[in-house]
Amino acid sequence: MVDKVRGLLVGRLQPIHDGHMDVISRILAEVDEVIIGIGSAQLSHTLKDPFTAGERTMMINKALSENGIHPSRYYITPIQDVARNSLWVAQVKMLTPPFEIIYSGNPLVQRLFIEAGHKVSTPPLFNREVYSGTEVRRRMLEDGDWKSLLPPQVVDVIEEIDGINRIKHLSQKEM
Repeated sequence: MVDKVRGLLVGRLQPIHDGHMDVISRILAEVDEVIIGIGSAQLSHTLKDPFTAGERTMMINKALSENGIHPSRYYITPIQDVARNSLWVAQVKMLTPPFEIIYSGNPLVQRLFIEAGHKVSTPPLFNREVYSGTEVRRRMLEDGDWKSLLPPQVVDVIEEIDGINRIKHLSQKEM
């Protein structure tokens, strides 16, 4: 039996964009399988976190398939936030398959895993000024070109769930 090397990538993926896809491709060049942890899975229907964990799972599956990444190379796991940082790594480990390395650019996530004795790697970011969830959501809200930042199948999911109208409705002031 051959042991597989697995990496863990945790992100909110609100929504998954071409920058995320670049990071995932780079990770898969280093490991046999990647676990994609959907961070803050309990959050949805806010300007910062407009999509549900289920919607994000759909987007991720379609984006990976569209990019020719076979399902045997990844796992998608929703991960809820925990109010105590000292417990978060244990929760992640409980929810995911075993992994050897954590990929994160988030200093808190890095520190928590380092203190728990895990190998941590900072993935190189792909054109971060343009490819960020914040930028994608800003463009959605302002009727800008958001579609060019996402895999086409992710655009289809956002249109299917009426995501643009959701974001615009959530941005309105209370009357």
